[in-house]
Amino acid sequence: MKPETTATGVSREAAAGLALLGAAVLALIAANSAFNDDYERVLALPVSIGVTPFVLSKSLLHWINDALMVVFFFVVGLEIKREILRGALSNRRAALLPVIAALGGMIAPSLIYAAINWDNSVALKGWAIPAATDIAFVVGVLAVLGSRVPQSLKVFLLALAIIDDLGAILIIAFFYTGDLSFSALALAFAGVAGLALLNHRNVMRVWAYVLVGAFVWLCVLKSGVHATLAGVATALAVPLRNAKGQEGPLENLEHRLAPWVSFLILPIFAFANAGISFSGISVRDFTSPISLGIALGLIIGKPLGIYGFARAAIRSGLGARPNGATEMQLFGTAILGGIGFTMSLFIGMLAFPDPQTSGHVKLGVLTGSSVSAILGYIVLLRTNNRLRKGVTLRDGS
Repeated sequence: MKPETTATGVSREAAAGLALLGAAVLALIAANSAFNDDYERVLALPVSIGVTPFVLSKSLLHWINDALMVVFFFVVGLEIKREILRGALSNRRAALLPVIAALGGMIAPSLIYAAINWDNSVALKGWAIPAATDIAFVVGVLAVLGSRVPQSLKVFLLALAIIDDLGAILIIAFFYTGDLSFSALALAFAGVAGLALLNHRNVMRVWAYVLVGAFVWLCVLKSGVHATLAGVATALAVPLRNAKGQEGPLENLEHRLAPWVSFLILPIFAFANAGISFSGISVRDFTSPISLGIALGLIIGKPLGIYGFARAAIRSGLGARPNGATEMQLFGTAILGGIGFTMSLFIGMLAFPDPQTSGHVKLGVLTGSSVSAILGYIVLLRTNNRLRKGVTLRDGS
C-alpha cells in the first residue's frame, strides 16, 4: 500500500495517526476535567434501534464497540483479502517473514503478561491484550519518518500488522465469546453460506453483500460471538475480480471506506475508550499486575518477539531481510510493533468489562503504546542519522 498524500503534503496514514492521537488526548482531557461526569453519562446513554417487538437496546459505548467497529473490521477484512490475493502476502516466500515475525509478536508479549499474572485467574483473561499492533498508529509513525525508513521495511511492517490483526480476530473468535446461542449461530452460518454463494455466482452488487452481511451481524450479535467478526466474514466474500478477470468491487470499496474508518470511526472509538481519570491514580496503579503486564508486554515482548522470530527466520533461510534495511532499522521497526492502542483497547474491553479493571487496562495500553512509539521513533531516527553520517564520511564530503 502506497501512502496517499493530502493537499498539505502530509500522507493520509500520518494524518490518520494524528487524528487517532488527537481523539485519545481529547478523551483524557474530558476524563480529567469538569466534563468527566458528562463524558461518562453520554457514553452510558441508552440507544434503541428497531421497531417493536424487534428492538435492540444498548448503551452508546456498546453501539460504538459492537456496531461502528464492524465497519473497521470490514475494511481490515478487505485489506487482508487483497494482500493475500495480490499484495505483500500473495508470494509465499515474501509473506513468510512477516508471518513468522507476527507470530513471535503475539507469543512473546502474551507470555510476559501471563508470567506477571500467573497467580490470578481473573487477570489472566487479559493475556491477549498486548498481542495486538495498531496499524493506523504504526504506519502513521513510519509516514512521519518518511524516506528515513526503507520502503521494504514499511511493506514488512504493514504485512505484519495485517497478519497481527488476523491473529487478533481469531483470538476474539475463540477466546472472547460469551454464552453461545446455537440457534443464532446456525442462522449466522446460513448467512455466511449466502455470502459465499453470492461470491460463487460472481455477484458484483455491493448492496447484496451489505444486506446479507447485516443479517449475519445481527445473528452473530445474538449468538454470543463478538459481532465485529461479521464484518470480516462479509469482507472476505466481496470479489476482488469478476468472472472475466476484471476489477471487482473490493478495492473500490476499501478505497471509499478507508478515510471514513481512519478519520471518523477509529477516532470515535478512541474517544469513547481511551478516557481514563488520573484522579487518585498512584504509582501502585501503574505497577498493578494487569497494567504492568500489558505495558511490559508491549514495550519488551513485542520487539523481542518480532525481531527474535524475524532474525531466526532470516538465519534459517526461511525469509530474507527487507531490502536495504539494517539490523537496527529492523529492530526499531519491531519496537513500533508495541503500539497496540486500538486492538489492545478493544480486546481489553472484552476481557475486562467492569470499569475498575478496564481503567488498569487503559493505563497499561496507553503507557506501553506511548513508550513504544517514542522509543521506535528515536531508534529509527538515530539509525538513519548514523547511516547518513557514514555515507558522508565515505564520500569525503
